[in-house]
Amino acid sequence: MKRIEVVAAVIRDAQGRIFATQRGYGDWKDWWEFPGGKIEAGETPEQALRREIREELDADICVGELMRTIEYDYPQFHLTMHCYHCTLADAHIQLLEHEAARWLQPQNLNSVRWLPADEAFVSDLQRGV
Repeated sequence: MKRIEVVAAVIRDAQGRIFATQRGYGDWKDWWEFPGGKIEAGETPEQALRREIREELDADICVGELMRTIEYDYPQFHLTMHCYHCTLADAHIQLLEHEAARWLQPQNLNSVRWLPADEAFVSDLQRGV
């Protein structure tokens, strides 16, 4: 089975809200996810995450601690997703690849339809991980 390794930004603001993005393309169009993407050759996970957030959101982030690594089997591939606690370096965000975005309180994370791998982490976030 094909293996894909990605990084995801769990971006929190000063009110404790978490930033979620909605896919605008592909098999999982309209599903929600933590922003991020694939690690390229020669990149550390932190470098990949900063690059991906610049490409997707035209934003700069401060990458904090690794919160959790999720292993998930999709029908076509196995996903390894490293989830990092992040904050925005400034308030600027512009959606360049996603259909929509929302700031969600932890107790409201289930108000959107998460991608299966991301959903595995949502209950942890609701418990304050």
